[in-house]
Order: sequence, then C-alpha cells, then structure tokens
Amino acid sequence: MNNVVGVAAVLGGRAAAVVDGLRQLSQRAAQNVGAAHPVTGDARGVYAMALAAMGSRQAGAEFEAALPGLLAARQQLGEAEESLRVRIRQWILEAYLHYLSETSASDSDAPAKGFVIADMLRGGNTQQAVAASAARAGAKDPALAAAVRKEQDLRTEMVASFRALQRLATMSPDQLAEQKENPAVLRSRIAAISIEHKQLFADIERRFPKYANLINPQPPSLQQTREVIRDGEVLVSVVTTASRSYVWAVPYRGDVVFHSTGLGEDAIAPIVKQLRAALDVGDMAPSQWPMLDLAGAYRIYSALFGPARHLLAGAHTLMVAAGNSLSALPPAVLVTDVYHLPPDKLLPFDRYTDVPWLGNMLATAQLPSVNTLVLLRSANRGAPNRAAFVGFADPVFAASAAASPTTRSVLRGAPGGRVTEQALRSTTNQAWLPYSRLTPLPDTRDEVVAMAMALGADPVKDVVLGAQVTRQRVMQMDLSATRVVAFATHGLLPGDFPGLSQPALALSAPAGIDADRQPLQALLTLEDVLQLKLDADWVVLSACNTAATDGQGGEAVSGLGRGFFYVGTRALLVTHWSVDSESAKDLVSGVFRAYSADPSLTRARALHQAMAHLRKSAAKDAAGNPGYSLAHPLFWAPYALFGEPGR
Repeated sequence: MNNVVGVAAVLGGRAAAVVDGLRQLSQRAAQNVGAAHPVTGDARGVYAMALAAMGSRQAGAEFEAALPGLLAARQQLGEAEESLRVRIRQWILEAYLHYLSETSASDSDAPAKGFVIADMLRGGNTQQAVAASAARAGAKDPALAAAVRKEQDLRTEMVASFRALQRLATMSPDQLAEQKENPAVLRSRIAAISIEHKQLFADIERRFPKYANLINPQPPSLQQTREVIRDGEVLVSVVTTASRSYVWAVPYRGDVVFHSTGLGEDAIAPIVKQLRAALDVGDMAPSQWPMLDLAGAYRIYSALFGPARHLLAGAHTLMVAAGNSLSALPPAVLVTDVYHLPPDKLLPFDRYTDVPWLGNMLATAQLPSVNTLVLLRSANRGAPNRAAFVGFADPVFAASAAASPTTRSVLRGAPGGRVTEQALRSTTNQAWLPYSRLTPLPDTRDEVVAMAMALGADPVKDVVLGAQVTRQRVMQMDLSATRVVAFATHGLLPGDFPGLSQPALALSAPAGIDADRQPLQALLTLEDVLQLKLDADWVVLSACNTAATDGQGGEAVSGLGRGFFYVGTRALLVTHWSVDSESAKDLVSGVFRAYSADPSLTRARALHQAMAHLRKSAAKDAAGNPGYSLAHPLFWAPYALFGEPGR
C-alpha cells in the first residue's frame, strides 16, 4: 500500500477496501519519521480522505493530525517540483475543505479551520515572493542580508534543476543524447546545492531566528487576518475545486460569512474564457467584438458573492483572494443583477452605460493569497524622501525606426496596437514575429508623461523614452529610492520568441545589436527583474499579458509580476488585456492625480474613481466629436490592482 494507490482507490469510490492499509501506513510513518514530518502528513492525510469518504467522524481528527506534516512539506527545498506529491497534497486539502463545509453546521470552528486550508491551497509563488522581500528587509545586517539572498538564489536554482530533471526523465535515449543537460550531472548538482543550502539555512536561522517563518510563512488564521482588515474593507477568499467553490467574506467588524456552492472550476472556467474573449479582442474590428456574457458574469457574482451582499453594501473596498481561472478576471467586471443589454443609443458601446457592474459599487483589489495582505501590512513603510516617479515608454523595436511622435489614438482593430500572443503566432510562414515588426507604441509616451505630471515629477528628467529604453539603462539605474516605477511596453510570455523561457518586457535593442537575430538582447526578463532593488509603493506594468496567469497553479499575476513583488514593491498596477492607448493614458493619469491630490485616498479607491470617470466618458473621433462611449469594460477595466490596496 502507498499513497498513490490509496488516493486512486478513494477517488474511485473504493475507500473501504484500502482504509486499513492506509491506517497502517500512517502509523508506520509516524513511528519512523515523527508526527510532523511531510511523509507522515501525506500518509495521515490520505487515510483521512478514506475515512471522510466513508462518512467517519474520525476523519476530522486525522486531517488535523496531518496538518503539521503538510505545513512542513511547504518548507522543503525543491518539493514544489514533485508534481505528483503536490497534487496528492492538494487532494488531501480539498477533501479536508469539503469535510469542514459538510460539518460547519455542527462545528462552529469549521469556517476558521477551512480559512487556513484555503490559503494553503491558494498560496504559491507570489506569496513566497512577498515573504522573501520581507525576509530580506528584516535582515538589517548587510552580511546577513547577502546570506539571505544567497539562500534564496540556491532555492531558485534547486527548483530549476528539479524542473530540468523532470523534463529529461520523459525523454528517450536518442532525445537525451541531443540535450546539453545531463541527468547525472543535474542529480549531482542538486545534491551539492542541498548540502550547501542546509548549512547556509542553519547559519541564517541562528543569526536571524524569524527567517524561517518569513520565507515559509504559516497561513494566517482568521483572527490574524481580521486584525489587518481596515474600516470599510471586506476580504473575500475563494477556493475553487473542480466541482465546488468555498467562500469566506470577512468584514472589518461583524460576522464572517462562509458558504460553499456547486459552481466549481469546471463551470467557472468556461464563463471566464467567454468573458475574456469579449475583452481581449486582439486585432478584431470593433464591429466584430463578441457580446459580453453578462449572464455568466452575474452567475459567478451571485454564487460566490451573493450570500455576502449585506457586507458588500456597507463597504467601500473589496479585496479578493482567488486562484485558478478567477485570477484572470478583474472582480470589477462581475455583474450584481440580471441585466439585458439594449441596443446602442447614440454612440457605439453606450449600451453598457447602465450595466450594474460590481466595479460601480466598490473599489476592488486582487490578492494572490490572504497571507500576501498580512505580510504587506506588516512590512516597513517606504523611506519618506524617495523620488516621485520614473517611467519607461515607447521603446524602439526596429533599428531603422525614426523617433516616434506623440499621437492621439482612435479606436482601431487592436486597441492601442498592443501586441498579443495570437498576433505573435499568426504571421505568415513564420514561427515568430521578427522583433522589428513588433507594433510601435508612440502613444505610450503620452501615458507615461501624464503619470509623471500627475505625480509632480519632471516629465523630461524622470521619463526615459525611445532608443534610451534599453535593458542596460534599466539595470544601471538606481530605482531603490522611487515611489512609482512604470513600464509602458509589450509584455511577453515564454515562447513568444526563440529561446524566451521566462516572462519579459520588450525594450529597445542596444546599439549594434540586430534584434531580429538576437531578440533576447532587447528584453528585460524576469531574471533581470530579480536583480533590481526597489522600495516602491507602486509598479505599473502597462503592457498586455502582465496580469495573465502563466500556468503556475493559476496564480493571480504572471511571473513578471511576482518578480516585482520579490524585489520590493507593495502594489502592482497591471493590465489584464490589450488596452486602448488613449483610455489607458486617461485612466492611469487619473489614478495618480487622485492619489496625489488626496493624502487619505487609498490605492484601490484612486483606481475606482478613475474607472468611474472613464465609464461616463466618450472618446473623440478625428474631427474632435464624440466617437464612441468608453462604457465598455475593455476601456475602463483593463488595469487591476494587485497587492496592498491601502495607502
């Protein structure tokens, strides 16, 4: 008997046939390695799954007993790459969550217990990035801080080595012969890193006892979470499994609302996909834009948020911690009531003017995990004497391109001309779009200059434009004493260019480099971002794909966003889809004008005000007359706030 066989039997409805064997397995594990060891956590967890499937009340005690080992597993170097073990632990936690929801009527502690399990299921790389930043900030001694950074680098290298080893394990001998990497060499390197890491980690723990909890934080309890929620805020934590969703609505004061619903990931994912199809329209002509699935948007709202309507009605800010497909949709575009779209009246898209968006009611922010909020609100404030702003815009993608003029955009097929993954992959007879054919972005100059002026910065000295926007320029600048850092360019995902294996921002090619032949020389990659040092209140990534999920556990921001959390930003303002340049400029400048003018205004409410203003506006045509309404959420909802929603 082993855990894999046990899980397969439980999921296949044969729990009774394996329960005795699983009980013996869990007892042996506890005797051999101790009650808090990951091996014991796995074994007791699978045994608890079997008991729960059989309706045994003993399941609760076994799930509880498994938790110390499951928590310890999160701290083991490289464990994240052992996908089967990770999936078994997910099944255990999902089964425990279901058990708690079934017993919540008779167990008043069940919602609080489930709240912790939810963050264990959802918390991932973004949470670890925030924790890592907090850990380095807590290491005041420079030598200790350097040791902390080295420990984190070793951890990163170990994970990358595990991933490479997994990939090679699936190859045939002929395929292996063509690879530069060798499994034996990788295994040797993993063993060496493990020894070095263990020694370094022990030394850091001795000098910095809080480090272990910072780098591998315990999921916060419901009580710990309530202590950081502020007046007027409501936190909604959502965990989706294939067939069910579990929801906690946590107000500043008053009762927590916990419920589960039969609308699970299998039902939510197609709705989100359909909604995004009408928002991320690529190069489609406006007349061909799909209709928004308002019924689907209402179905998600009513199932997940409906039972907490009374809490939302008394709040001004909604913080949503959700993973899987929900992370790819801004909460603001959910619909709070049944609504049937009328025809356009006076202007294109004015049919959306009276839609009861959730974004009408509340300011919204997205959280990769609940623990992210707890960590950010326990971190030190930024230095008071930081510069206001630095921005990068309109990089030159073609070596022969002339300096880009400042222009005003009109609505066109691909809003703002921003690159999309589909455009990259659909060029005739080419696997990749040549770097020189990336769409120029002259309008981003307006966007970044408007941000600078809204923040009282110098639009000449504090803005880097055109051919000067190179990787070398960014890496050489001291960004550690700046409140707001902005990049307005194309966001790229792994595979968009040959050899690109990580998220990146498209910048100008350095002098003497043919970017069509060497596109990686022109990119600011995640690896580069991880070498930056920031003390930023905001990082603005005004580029498509920066909020896209990247397949790593359905997390809320892409790897690029995680990188900026890692190096020290408190909040990210990122785009969920390609944006119209003019509305993007008006939106982000409106955010920072409001934020600068009112010292009491939070980040989330500044974004909320700017979105509300844009929804009521109309863009002008070439003759200066109203051309189309901006009530469509494609215009007012592409930007999402991740991280700290407060001031």
